[in-house]
Amino acid sequence: MSDSLHELWLRGIALNPAAPSDVLIRLIDQAAGEAGRLMCEARDLPDAVIDAALRHPSMGIRARLAGNQHVDPARLAPLATDPSGIVRARIAGGPRWPRPRWIRPLPDDILVTLLSAQDGGEDGMLTEHEITQELASSRQIPLSFYRSMAGHEHPELRVRAAWRWQSLTPAQRQALLDDSDPAVREAAQESSWELDPEAVEAKLPSIGSHSKSFVLGTCALSPALVEQCFADGTVHPLTWNRHTPADVVARLARHPEAKVREMVAARPDLGPDLVAELREDPDEDVRMRARLHPFPRTWAQYQAIQRVIGHGPDCVCPITEPDTEPDTEPSTDWFAACAASEEPELRRVAATWPGLPAMLVDALAQDDDEEVRILLACHQPLAPPRLLLDVFVTRQAHRPHLLTLPAFPRAGLTDLIDHPDPEVRALAAADHTLPAPPVDDPDGSVRRAAAANPSLTPQTLEALLADPRTAEGAAANPSLPISRMHALLDRCLNGATTPPEATRHRETTPT
Repeated sequence: MSDSLHELWLRGIALNPAAPSDVLIRLIDQAAGEAGRLMCEARDLPDAVIDAALRHPSMGIRARLAGNQHVDPARLAPLATDPSGIVRARIAGGPRWPRPRWIRPLPDDILVTLLSAQDGGEDGMLTEHEITQELASSRQIPLSFYRSMAGHEHPELRVRAAWRWQSLTPAQRQALLDDSDPAVREAAQESSWELDPEAVEAKLPSIGSHSKSFVLGTCALSPALVEQCFADGTVHPLTWNRHTPADVVARLARHPEAKVREMVAARPDLGPDLVAELREDPDEDVRMRARLHPFPRTWAQYQAIQRVIGHGPDCVCPITEPDTEPDTEPSTDWFAACAASEEPELRRVAATWPGLPAMLVDALAQDDDEEVRILLACHQPLAPPRLLLDVFVTRQAHRPHLLTLPAFPRAGLTDLIDHPDPEVRALAAADHTLPAPPVDDPDGSVRRAAAANPSLTPQTLEALLADPRTAEGAAANPSLPISRMHALLDRCLNGATTPPEATRHRETTPT
């Protein structure tokens, strides 16, 4: 066997689902190079391997582990205080390879450690501010944690709670204004302008252009500032601002621009006369939004609709865990009512709710609207495997996400082996029920998948290990004997030959 195969064998073993701890630990040897870093980031790992990676002297190994989406984030807690700021930033930024759509929240203890840190690590590569910026943009902080920060014992977290002024209750705001810590009181005072119309008007000119839309869409606005928005054509943010006065909402509902009328048409505070008027609007999108009006009776319901409508069938927006507070997330009953609606837009909204009853999931899985079925496949844990497969075949944009779902089918795919799309053929090539995996397929990804098929005989597997076109897939094959994995690592890492006695010992070592 040629030494040019070493990198392929290492990469294959790194991703071999049957590789035991003692094999995987050998891959964090410096000689394994990129394969060891790939293993730490791209797969689930046994506890012994996690422990070895956590205390590994190489920052590269620890940084890759920090970005592992398969490992329970609670196991990564030591990395939040890692000597390297790069490692801390990686756990703060979340998994990147590949960037998952389903964003899991970090445990509270990790969040507290990162948000209250007084430095960015011993290596001085990053500041604590840069690391918390990574965390803030990662979506790994659940809304429940933001709310809990207002009463946290650590003053730094109470300061951060003040920065999210409008998400707090009136009692929480007052408590922060009266806080015993001067830094907390100062932060609260500096944030209170958001709900003071005159203060917003005075502050807006000093705010950067990229933030003005956010201010106009979230803060309390003075009459003069509203008139300025109408004069310079910047009224769009006012359409979703819950502080927009009723008389201004009425003006927006009769705005000459259809997009403005459309965005106003489903507001929960829209009066019945305006709803009736917008249902007769000449623009179809405006009429559609107005037809939805009976459903968003609260701002939480309105926001649930806004998150879905108009995104299109190939939307790959991040998926975060739903909030559990009734004032921030609609009830299951509301989503169930959406599922039974004649409006496809509302059925799409229902399809995104993971708590939907099984009976409604089954109904939506057969919906006439393709977007309903796509959203159901991507968001709903009870979505039938057949639907997941159908969406995989027809919608390339969703394939990386679908492959991460536990219910995604891995067998019974033989009818796809001749599909013109190589990604679909590669999926079928890995099916263990396939009589003859296509190891000679013209596409490399299909050959790798076929070579990793556990149905292959030992003789075939040995031949594939010696072929550069299939060596990586063969090394990733779960039917590869553990003794053979060690022998390949011996060739790659030190050129030694594994003694037969050691081989027999390794085959019987518990994993």
